[in-house]
Amino acid sequence: MSALRESLGFLTSRLRQVGIFVALILIVILFQVLTNGILLEPQNVSNLVVQNSYILILAIGMVMVIIAGHIDLSVGSIAGFIGAVAGVMIVHWGWAWWLAIPACLLVGALVGAWQGYWIAYVGIPAFIVTLAGMLIFRGLTLITLKNQQITPFPNELRALGGGFLPDISGGTSVLEWLTVILGVGGTAAILFQAIKERRVRRKFNLENEPMAWFAVKNGFIAVLMLIITFLLASYRGTPIVLIVLAVLVILYSALMNNSIFGRHTYAIGGNLHAAELSGIKTKKVTFRLFVNMGVLAALAGLVFTARLNSAQPAGGTGFELDSIAAAFIGGAAVQGGIGTVAGAMIGGLIMGVLNNGMSILGLGTDYQQLIKGLVLLLAVGFDIFNKNRTGAGGGSSLSRRFKWKTTPPATEATKPAKTEPVRVDAK
Repeated sequence: MSALRESLGFLTSRLRQVGIFVALILIVILFQVLTNGILLEPQNVSNLVVQNSYILILAIGMVMVIIAGHIDLSVGSIAGFIGAVAGVMIVHWGWAWWLAIPACLLVGALVGAWQGYWIAYVGIPAFIVTLAGMLIFRGLTLITLKNQQITPFPNELRALGGGFLPDISGGTSVLEWLTVILGVGGTAAILFQAIKERRVRRKFNLENEPMAWFAVKNGFIAVLMLIITFLLASYRGTPIVLIVLAVLVILYSALMNNSIFGRHTYAIGGNLHAAELSGIKTKKVTFRLFVNMGVLAALAGLVFTARLNSAQPAGGTGFELDSIAAAFIGGAAVQGGIGTVAGAMIGGLIMGVLNNGMSILGLGTDYQQLIKGLVLLLAVGFDIFNKNRTGAGGGSSLSRRFKWKTTPPATEATKPAKTEPVRVDAK
């Protein structure tokens, strides 16, 4: 009973992080029922990954920008512009695809440096600079394409957006075994890392999760990954873009959690003035954040263009809204200082499941926009409510009721010493 109370107390104190994960599960169950099981069919799960991959790539960079207390409204236009540049390089100029990809990423870095300079060193708010960038690069996209689409692209580039890893069984097996190997290996790696981190935290007497919740959470994650592995292996295997996305999530999670740059990013978003006083080079960090955002926007533009096999004048329209929504739904705080790459991925998946499920049900874009707007509003409202709820009194009433504590019990050495009353002799 005490373990249950401890776990419930921990969950109520971590309502923000747990809530988005529970919301994703409930949304999947809801649309699985409403679509009569179509949502989790192997082919649809594969399409869900491919169709939302570029939004998830953008969400990685966006959540980092939001953590630092900024916003980027130009990522959709940059993605469309890079798609147009790739079309000109490959189709019109005859560049090889392996040369055009790094060239486009370099152009994205230059675009990010352009915007980062105005934000970090000139001091213009990111909202204004990126709003101008949204208009500038949308215009450059139309100029580059001359208001016409460019197609086709080589098969090697198209594989980036819609290709799959080779089937090592030669198509003779019910399941694609390379996907099974990658899925089981990835699940084992996640469990090993979780156990390792828990041991490290226990070694240094840091705040740790209750054992009951730790077991349930990681067991559920393992089962979920194995189910996704089975569904992908039942269709055509692992999409190439899923490998790209997994590498990005691992790299950027490590960057934000274990590097000086990540700690400085959180510090800037938490309190800019205090970060400056502590010696953090805030301008340099901000500049690098927007250079990184430009590169990820370029990568998203390449993935989107490769999937459609066409560079289009309207490419990237609305991407900025979906990536911002993914970051906020995933737990990023409006005023900065809070957020994770994993949370942004969950937020992006929520948006993807909503889009996919409503499309299967035949809802028009008008109702889809309405529902997604309400979901975003509720997510941000929940964030503010949760902050107000835990802001005073050192936690919520529920967490205090379950008495979940993160500090060790007081010992004789740590108990405050008793003091004798001071006697005042009357004269």
